[in-house]
Amino acid sequence: MAAEEPTTRRVQVAEHPRLLKLKEMFNSKFGSTPKFYVRAPGRVNIIGEHIDYCGYSVLPMAVEQDMLIAVEPVKTHTLQLANTNPLYPDFSTSANNICIDKTKPLWHNYFLCGFKGIQEHFGLSKLTGMNCLVDGNIPPGSGLSSSSALVCCAGLVTLTVLGMSLSKVELAEICAKSERYIGTEGGGMDQSISFLAEEGTAKLIEFSPLRATDVKLPSGAVFVIANSCVEMNKAATSHFNIRVMECRLAAKVLAKHKGLQWDKVLRLEEVQTQLGISLEEMLLVTEDALHAEPYSREEICRCLGISLEELCTQILSPNTQDELTFKLYQRAKHVYSEAARVLQFKQVCEEAPDNAVQLLGELMNQSHRSCRDMYECSCPELDQLVDICRKFGAKGSRLTGAGWGGCTVSIVPADVLPSFLTNVREAFYQRNSSSLALQKHSLFATKPGGGALVFLEA
Repeated sequence: MAAEEPTTRRVQVAEHPRLLKLKEMFNSKFGSTPKFYVRAPGRVNIIGEHIDYCGYSVLPMAVEQDMLIAVEPVKTHTLQLANTNPLYPDFSTSANNICIDKTKPLWHNYFLCGFKGIQEHFGLSKLTGMNCLVDGNIPPGSGLSSSSALVCCAGLVTLTVLGMSLSKVELAEICAKSERYIGTEGGGMDQSISFLAEEGTAKLIEFSPLRATDVKLPSGAVFVIANSCVEMNKAATSHFNIRVMECRLAAKVLAKHKGLQWDKVLRLEEVQTQLGISLEEMLLVTEDALHAEPYSREEICRCLGISLEELCTQILSPNTQDELTFKLYQRAKHVYSEAARVLQFKQVCEEAPDNAVQLLGELMNQSHRSCRDMYECSCPELDQLVDICRKFGAKGSRLTGAGWGGCTVSIVPADVLPSFLTNVREAFYQRNSSSLALQKHSLFATKPGGGALVFLEA
């Protein structure tokens, strides 16, 4: 499955209202017809928050919302990008001179990440131009991975224009790497599920090497996404990258404490693997080796026997070099406990006991508490939404995505779904927002969707 290339499907555009509308808008914008269309889905991470970049497995599923791009290769070397959303201005640049400004996470820069990733993978200097019209229905800043879906979509668009082929795994790895052009130090979950997703199943995504395993979710429950309507842009704020660095520093201090070659260690998973112990034992090591008070830069330098200059230039990323303190104990404790919860979640799904929904819900509740208290990536609106979801029948509810805003995901018994949706809508959205349109797209049940693909007009 993972070794396969993304699917190419022939469709009657006239039978698909969204494709037809995109085709008409493309014609009105560029005066021509798209040669093909590419879609890449967003995702909801059911459990396993902030651990992919630490080397641990995560458990997401693709959602039905996606990025859809209409494409026409052109003979010039100009890349022309337009968006159906008037909030996102047109952009044009030379296909042979791609510059991505890390200081401005503008929408078109995510497209350029995917484009440049494919260009650099094949070592190409001269690329054909293209006209592209982007249509996304993933709410931006919601934690459902709209930005990574755009990177993936752009990567597959570029590959298709070039007439070249890559497997889904290769595409996912290239797109994960190329999103770092915009300054996001992510771990690869979002891009992996966007390409490797299959309809009807969640996936356990493992890294090094990248692989995906089906996880059958319980039939008596539904996963419901609720948007807190607080937007968070990972590339525009330092919260996300600070957490990545805190985990990196925790890994190095733990490695040094246990007599490992700490300077080669980057991820918390590497410490566990090198010690050859369980996640539960790693939590004991964390208790023993790290203290709960924040570490100053000077203390980290003393622990590792390095200078402040070495810390800043060799370990910290450019956008975290001004941080003065780092919470190592809390971040490591979250990562090791969350990695264990992912494996427990998969085991419950496989064994399917009668109380599976209850058990999975409790794991999701534990995950949210850890995200809130240990990783500090929640916000008051998310905490309120989680409490409301639990009050009205969710067996478990947690933030999903990077946090600091965005969405919650809840596991809800199928028989209480209608009353759950009604009550949450009234308790959270009607009290916090007057926009009915916002409410409609902010609360919905979802089922596992398929991965990225190319549409050709039949």
